[in-house]
Amino acid sequence: MTDRRNTITPYVDWFTISIYFVIVVMGWLNIYSAVFNPSHPQILDFSQRYGKQFIWIMTGFSIAFLVMLSDASFFSFFAYPLYGIIVFADLAVRFVGRDIAGSHSWFRIGEIGIQPAELGIFAINLGLAKYLSNEKKTSNAKQIRLVAIAMIVFPMLLIILQNETGVAVTYPAFIFVLYREGLSGNILLVGFVLIALFILALVGSKLVISLGLLGIALFAFLIFTKRKLKDITKVGGILALCLGIVFGTNYAFNHLEPHQKKRIQVFLQQNVNNSKEGYNLHQAEIAIASGSVFGKGYLQGTQAKLNYVPAHATDFIFVTPCEEWGFFGAAGIVILYFLLILRLIFLAERQRSPFSRIYGYGVASIFFIHVAINVGMNLGLVPVIGIPLPFISYGGSSFWAFTLLLFIFLRLDADRLQILR
Repeated sequence: MTDRRNTITPYVDWFTISIYFVIVVMGWLNIYSAVFNPSHPQILDFSQRYGKQFIWIMTGFSIAFLVMLSDASFFSFFAYPLYGIIVFADLAVRFVGRDIAGSHSWFRIGEIGIQPAELGIFAINLGLAKYLSNEKKTSNAKQIRLVAIAMIVFPMLLIILQNETGVAVTYPAFIFVLYREGLSGNILLVGFVLIALFILALVGSKLVISLGLLGIALFAFLIFTKRKLKDITKVGGILALCLGIVFGTNYAFNHLEPHQKKRIQVFLQQNVNNSKEGYNLHQAEIAIASGSVFGKGYLQGTQAKLNYVPAHATDFIFVTPCEEWGFFGAAGIVILYFLLILRLIFLAERQRSPFSRIYGYGVASIFFIHVAINVGMNLGLVPVIGIPLPFISYGGSSFWAFTLLLFIFLRLDADRLQILR
């Protein structure tokens, strides 16, 4: 093992590891500040969350070290078995798992809770990368895309059945991987349009929206087509789909879970009571605004410490740097994530192995969707969804999952001159 480590050391991307380390330390310091207990001021007090997070960090570092010592071909060879194990675990947890905060997605081993939906994202990424890297050699592109989408959607549905919607909504991030591997950009455009129509139908007049869609369809038919029967069919089909979304929105909305409907209403500011369903976001916005430009100072925040902001060590951890470090501190964290994601894309593009490249894009996409949603919900830009901020939110499963996800790619990158199949 020593020989292998010495061999790969010059090829390890230490820049990415440095960014990772800085974010981890900032996360630990923010957890310490968010849940600071004057009766237990020592940051290594293992009875407190900041002490427990140190254990998760150290075990995460150990996982990263072991991954870097392993043979890079291990991840390609065992991609399908690991994918199968995680899918089986997502299925089994529905029957033998424990309920925590309304989510039936946890295995309990003594005092340790393990969430396969969150921890296993690396295996889903490995399985997808393995399939796409093998099947791209064939000519049936449509079949490849359908199978790839099924590999993403099936575990996502299992996670939804666990009532773990927060994790499930991150799975569409894999669409960026498929786009990089040849999926038409029109699919992304259609997805954004359908989401926009759903939101517009909730807040606007369906008649006005329908007339607007009819006008756009007529304009597109007259200007961008040859006005043949197949063009009428194509434009008419798209128009029918859009109208179906508009008039089916209320039906879909009414069949959501009560807490899901409330989160959408809070996001759209419809019938919101800031002392009830809008409380979380309202308090988060107060804390962020109170931080102003330079913040109140480290350990000087009040909104989180006095428990005005719920989940201030997990889902709403971003509130703490906003309140204590101000705009510049919060912007610094976002810039670090931006650098990390850009670096991952750069590393993915320099891979000789399709497997490594696809896996790398999966890593970048997963980090992007987590950061965008978590920061967005703290700022009120997206509905409140229970997902962690990578390497900053409190929790063992999420920290291990993100560390494993990242360092598998760094290990593959260290062997980038080897073609993995």
